[in-house]
Amino acid sequence: MLFTLLSACKRAEKEYVKIPLEDFFRNPEKSRMQLSPNGEFVSYVKNYKNRANIFCENLSTGIVTQLTFDTTRGISNYVWVNNKQLLYLLDVDGNETFHLFSINNDGKNKVDLTPFDNIQMNFIDIAPQKDDEIYICLNKRNPEIFDLYKLNYNTGALKMVDENPGNITEWSVDLDGQIRLAVSTDGVNEKVLYKKTTSSPYKEVLTINFKETFYPLSFTKDGHSIYALSNINRDKVALVVFDLDLAKETKIIYQAIDADINDVFISYTSHMPIYASYRAGRLKTHFFDHTLENIEQVAKKIDANSNFSIINNTTDDKKYLLKLYSDKNSGRYFTYNVETEEMKEIGKTSPWLKEENLAETNSFEFKTRDGLTVQAYLTLPNEKQDKYPLLVIAHQHLWQRTNWSFNPEVQFFANRGYAVLRVNHRGVEGFGKNFHEAGFKEIGAKMQDDYTDAVYYLIKKGIVDTARIGIYGMSFGGYFALNGLVRDSGLYKCAASYSGFTNLFSYLKEFPPYYNQFIEMMYEMIGNPETDADHLKECSPAFHTDKMKSPIFIAHGEKDRRSSVEEINLFVKNLKNEKVRVNYLLVPDEGHVFRKEENKINLYRELEMFFDENLMNRK
Repeated sequence: MLFTLLSACKRAEKEYVKIPLEDFFRNPEKSRMQLSPNGEFVSYVKNYKNRANIFCENLSTGIVTQLTFDTTRGISNYVWVNNKQLLYLLDVDGNETFHLFSINNDGKNKVDLTPFDNIQMNFIDIAPQKDDEIYICLNKRNPEIFDLYKLNYNTGALKMVDENPGNITEWSVDLDGQIRLAVSTDGVNEKVLYKKTTSSPYKEVLTINFKETFYPLSFTKDGHSIYALSNINRDKVALVVFDLDLAKETKIIYQAIDADINDVFISYTSHMPIYASYRAGRLKTHFFDHTLENIEQVAKKIDANSNFSIINNTTDDKKYLLKLYSDKNSGRYFTYNVETEEMKEIGKTSPWLKEENLAETNSFEFKTRDGLTVQAYLTLPNEKQDKYPLLVIAHQHLWQRTNWSFNPEVQFFANRGYAVLRVNHRGVEGFGKNFHEAGFKEIGAKMQDDYTDAVYYLIKKGIVDTARIGIYGMSFGGYFALNGLVRDSGLYKCAASYSGFTNLFSYLKEFPPYYNQFIEMMYEMIGNPETDADHLKECSPAFHTDKMKSPIFIAHGEKDRRSSVEEINLFVKNLKNEKVRVNYLLVPDEGHVFRKEENKINLYRELEMFFDENLMNRK
């Protein structure tokens, strides 16, 4: 790892090309592509009046049909339910309350299937359907819990199937589309509940603590076992078979030494796993189906440096949709025909970005001050410098890892001359149970130290200019950026927060009602406001504005439901009272995540000017 990192620093300088900011952050040419169940069509999200909308292309004729014409916030997500219809989610007002719509692949028969105010919805099964009904969960009856419904996606008819007694967190269907599995929780312990037949009562087959992982994937062909991801009695998550009648794990199908299995693809026809993948530094894939092993070989011939992922496939398992991507390639889409072994390119996400003008990202590991091995990524600009100004981009999720892939923020700041560091701090999932638990009640403490230790590791290697180090992040990344000025005030010359949290008490208090089932778990992972009050106060930037001396940039959406704008306004006021120089960008028509193209571009323009002034001495 160290050799790779140092080699990256000594690599030959490439010709520098300054790429327009808009090219990094405008909506992609084609993204979120999906193959129809029969393989005749491909759908994707594309710009229409600066908003993400769904288009459908006939692969035989090349005829493209625009399905949606949203000009408010753009389409969030969508799925095919049969060969003629799609379902999609739309955040109507920026408050993260999504409505579910159905529409035909010719753009006709658009129906709002959940025309309710302030209701959240979850899918149960999004595989292609044989009839016109799907299972969904809604918190329509009680905002704190989700009930199980059957929804007719043609008529919008909604029927409650299972009223939640208050402790059910998820349901699963068998291979015939019948609900036969559920998971309940008491806040810290989970129970897996199983029906031998659809008319049988639920029987408890497994109880685990939230610190363990047991994630059902699919029923096996016999209908009495399931494939699952599990780390019960082991450190790393493995792909296993769990016999529901015997109530025990009967087989380990695949496990990795250095990382959790995080993705498994199940065949529509054999109902068996096709592959399992995991990430250490780079993505690694293990195929169980040797016929499909050829996909990886063909993909490597197209681009030896790329990772690939299977997006979806036809219900006969004869055609697959793949995405090839890398640190310098945001994505190319291909269809793969199993019978002919032909791979055909059908679209690019951002064709205006050229790989030769982008920067290389390398994975490395370092030891923290308390001896923990932590993995991180370093991206160096193509324009060689003796020592680089460093921008730490803290991860937006507390528990989800960051990956080796194309990242527009990383490439943008590298293109502007910054070395960019990202750290998979302790607590993130993917590196085993022990690593995950090492982050419990360490937010703002040892988690924060992991970023600091990574910076000092790069300083020791002679890569970084110590007078030009900044930190930035979105959501919890914004929290880490602000807390960095408190905990390591002499290290960072400036900090920027986009929708960042400032007060851990408020974060725990402002959970949506439907998170109440998990509040005891969050208390164990983050801290209990009553018994851990001193720790939470010490690790909340809102209480330490007097310790912040460096310039700060804050961007926030006025409709943010996760981090209240009132609290951010007060935080900014307190910073100004302490004579801290603050740049404050308050965006009235955005929520926690900025979705409108013009707002995203303006955000990064402001960030560019802020870091230029404070780290590059450019105005």
